[in-house]
Amino acid sequence: MARRLRVLTAMALLVLAAGGCGAPSTQPLQPHQERKGPVGPIPTGMDRFYGQAIDWGRCSDYATSSADRTAFQDPELECARLEVPMDYAHPDGKTIRIGVLRKPAGDPQARIGSLMVNPGGPGASGMSAAASLAGSVANSEVGERFDLVGFDPRGIGASEPAVRCLTDSERDAERLDSDADTSPSGVAESEQEERDYAAKCAERTGADMLANVGTRDVVRDLDVLRSSLGEEKLNYLGYSYGTRIGSEYAESFPGNIRAMILDGAIDPGQTTVDALVAQGAGFQRAFDDFARWCAEQSTCALGQDPKQAVHRFQQLTRPLVDKPVQAGYGRELSYSDATMAAIQALYAPSLWEALDTGLAELQQGRGQTLLSLADSYFGREANGSYTNTTDAFDAIHCVDDKRVMDPEEVRAADRRYREAAPFLDDGNPPSSARDMCAFWPVPVTGEPTQPQVGALPPVLVISTTADPATPYQAGVQLAQALHGRLLTYEGTQHTVFLQGVSCVDDAGTSYLVDLEVPKDGTRCSG
Repeated sequence: MARRLRVLTAMALLVLAAGGCGAPSTQPLQPHQERKGPVGPIPTGMDRFYGQAIDWGRCSDYATSSADRTAFQDPELECARLEVPMDYAHPDGKTIRIGVLRKPAGDPQARIGSLMVNPGGPGASGMSAAASLAGSVANSEVGERFDLVGFDPRGIGASEPAVRCLTDSERDAERLDSDADTSPSGVAESEQEERDYAAKCAERTGADMLANVGTRDVVRDLDVLRSSLGEEKLNYLGYSYGTRIGSEYAESFPGNIRAMILDGAIDPGQTTVDALVAQGAGFQRAFDDFARWCAEQSTCALGQDPKQAVHRFQQLTRPLVDKPVQAGYGRELSYSDATMAAIQALYAPSLWEALDTGLAELQQGRGQTLLSLADSYFGREANGSYTNTTDAFDAIHCVDDKRVMDPEEVRAADRRYREAAPFLDDGNPPSSARDMCAFWPVPVTGEPTQPQVGALPPVLVISTTADPATPYQAGVQLAQALHGRLLTYEGTQHTVFLQGVSCVDDAGTSYLVDLEVPKDGTRCSG
């Protein structure tokens, strides 16, 4: 259960991570300083932050992954860091810096403003997402009329300081431990590991930083960014966990919004356990869809009968609990990594072929492809280094969500999860092991609640009928809570806007440009 609690929400937007940057300009943007704020309402004591100058320069110095090192070479991109208080209760105290990337609008004369992007996680890089989106929106109305702006939320990616909990070698070792032993001694061992993990996070990041990495603080950073960019009103595109940033921003700054698209919604009022179980059911539906697709191929590692797919998957993966298989380069594939590889592949049908290949390899006692999928999920680079996505995910989760402290409640939640997602059941009894949040060194600063919003402009919520990570009904609930408009996409993937589905892209673009929401009940399909 300790590991499963970490699956909650989505770790990254896969389609964005796979995108390109388009053809680079022959005229790179020149370093320059820009002061456009303060604009709009300024909270007391925040003048120097809301009106700060931004020093824009080349983006290559901000790369935190191999993908960034390639994408950030695009000369049409410019990057900077924004100064914000570490603790907004003490704006005269310590400050931290937020990484920001911008792709200016293609048509300055028709420019509407900045479109701020967050790809989810929590823990995913908004700078990486914006760089990836820059190519796909080039020459589109979105790219022509909006500056595309991605920011790394506090503690993440190029923001400073970054959350750090484990060394690269410690993360490799942690992934080999499947924590499948649910006996009293196994539970005690798992919980000690979680205590140690929490202590390392505090030691290596600092308790004061850990106390201020939650969504409560990210939305305030977002408003500082809005003003510093000279935007009277916010235009925002949030995917997955980014929808929580959006909904909390709407609650905190309802008068500062022009347009907001929330795609792949998190239900704002759902408890931690209920959200976890709902997500498990979503992954099971996606697994069932994968099994039906696989059965129609000429060969399928799970066989040609989809009804046997769960059993076959368990047959292939459960032996890894006791005996990992070789995966090349001196590494092994554990049960934990094999199941995480499946979860990674279920985010988008484009990865189903890789999952089938990996399962076929596993039949032969090899784990290369599945380990590669798991590496992608955890942000492991080819040289063995890790991005800080997983560490940041844990830190934000532990201050954002109500902690499950009662071992019996944990056991009941694990039982419900196994029932919702039987393909992920390792065959052991449900565990009562609490996760690292039960031992976290700082208190919770937020909790999922129905947002209490004032007067808002229309908000557009996009929800996919078979989204594995953020179930469709969560989008229905969020649209109702924000008094917004729901756009339904009929498909099996996690998020959809600006990913090549013309019906969705056209509706979202019309909304961003003209503030026209689609008709009530609008549904799109691929």
